[in-house]
Amino acid sequence: MHLRSNHDYPSRRSAVLADNMVVTSHPLAAQAGLSMLAQAGNAVDAALATAIALTVLEPTGNGIGSDAFAILWDGSELHGLNASGRAPAAWNAARFAGLDEMPFRGWESVTVPGAVSSWVALSDRFGKLPFETLFAPAIRYATDGFPVTPIIAALWQRAALDLGDQPGFAETFMPQGRAPQAGEYFASPGHARTLRLIAQTKGRAFYEGEIAEEIADFAAKHGAALSLEDLARHQPDWCGTISKQFDGVTLHEIPPNGQGIAALMGLGILGQTNIRDLAADDPAALHLQIEAMKLALRDAETYVADPAAMTGVSADDLLDDDYLAARARLIDPSKAQDFGAGAPKNGGTVYLSAADASGMMVSFIQSNYAGFGSGVVVPGTGVALQNRGAGFSLDPKHQNIVDGSKRPFQTIIPGFLMQGDQPLMSFGVMGGPMQAQGHVQMVLRTQLWGQDVQMAADAPRWRVTEGLGVACETTIPDTTLDVLRRMGHVISLEAPDNAFGFGGAQLIHRLGPRGYAGGSDPRKDGAAMGY
Repeated sequence: MHLRSNHDYPSRRSAVLADNMVVTSHPLAAQAGLSMLAQAGNAVDAALATAIALTVLEPTGNGIGSDAFAILWDGSELHGLNASGRAPAAWNAARFAGLDEMPFRGWESVTVPGAVSSWVALSDRFGKLPFETLFAPAIRYATDGFPVTPIIAALWQRAALDLGDQPGFAETFMPQGRAPQAGEYFASPGHARTLRLIAQTKGRAFYEGEIAEEIADFAAKHGAALSLEDLARHQPDWCGTISKQFDGVTLHEIPPNGQGIAALMGLGILGQTNIRDLAADDPAALHLQIEAMKLALRDAETYVADPAAMTGVSADDLLDDDYLAARARLIDPSKAQDFGAGAPKNGGTVYLSAADASGMMVSFIQSNYAGFGSGVVVPGTGVALQNRGAGFSLDPKHQNIVDGSKRPFQTIIPGFLMQGDQPLMSFGVMGGPMQAQGHVQMVLRTQLWGQDVQMAADAPRWRVTEGLGVACETTIPDTTLDVLRRMGHVISLEAPDNAFGFGGAQLIHRLGPRGYAGGSDPRKDGAAMGY
């Protein structure tokens, strides 16, 4: 990886270099992770302490009621973990009859939370420190309070306008009748209580015991379907990874039910173009990436679901080299197009990374989907429940149609790059449909165009929307935007501080036999810390 002073893009940060590294979207959470490494913990301990702290420090993006995914290099082998939850067993399409789409907020969007199970599974299999130790920083912040950062305060205030009337929300997240302001201290005693119980029981209190009973009772009080049995049945899956090569590196993603396959498809399509002949910020290079991601995302939206429901089209079908080459041939190098889904077979938003001196690397993402998820918060627990049920379809012909005990389509994806049989980069980009697009942009910038991780994080980003639409950061030069418009792209401009629109990129790149470079995104007050 090239390391050079970053003068190409606005932030002017430099990559952080160290033997041990944590990168994430909140400095206090990164410190929580580093404190585990200082206690002789490993990268898994650091990642988990960071993730647990983020449920307190950044409730606008995640919480105890989130889902999670991880890709981990243990020093000799790559592992993938799917800790996403399932729909309540009582759900079916008839429950939502008369609706055009799934509810986006409230109890009817709530699926079983999986993040807590990921903490237990990762710690049991790979951690070094006692499980309870990982919770100490988060419990301290929840008990004593912490100063809310300006970006999180702004997101919190925006969410409070929409969610103040959701069950339990105001009691926990508007303690003075409003969202906390920037610099104001916020504490959550209920959150601290729940974390202590999870720590003491290795998660059993959350899925079978005291907290599970409180969640189920609150659901029953509001006529919701989520039950104690739904929580008790939840199990995370060691699912491995799916992958695609590009010029000597291999991008690994979690298999469906997530959208990571769209990043692999986009990269596979771009490998069949002349992208290698173009510079990083050349409008022609942006055009090819935009068109490739349109093709990949149209297919992902059409075919990706819970793997058990993907009976017509498999991940292998979507990643077939001949199929991706055929999709690439649809791209006109001078004209934007509105693509439909292909036919691969005849027939159908906190991220963190940690790495340690032993070589272990962890790519971890956990999210409650929308800001504060469903908006439903179980009183006295600090548990804000996710709204992943909104990811289901109500189209009876779609493989992702809602059904009981089924996993919905997921947007959150951790990324991992291998070079041969060695780990190269753990990374992620937050922000709903931005994530697969962001993965492709990060891989190309670091691997094809030789930018270091901080430059790649700082570089202006784009995001395909509907039809010919492309949302672009205002830091993309006007001359570039004019060329894209002449090609037929319908450009909308958004400020770089739209953290959900363009995500927050966090990256750790291995320097060689020793050491790492960490890059962190200023869009979300990101922090790369090491020693």
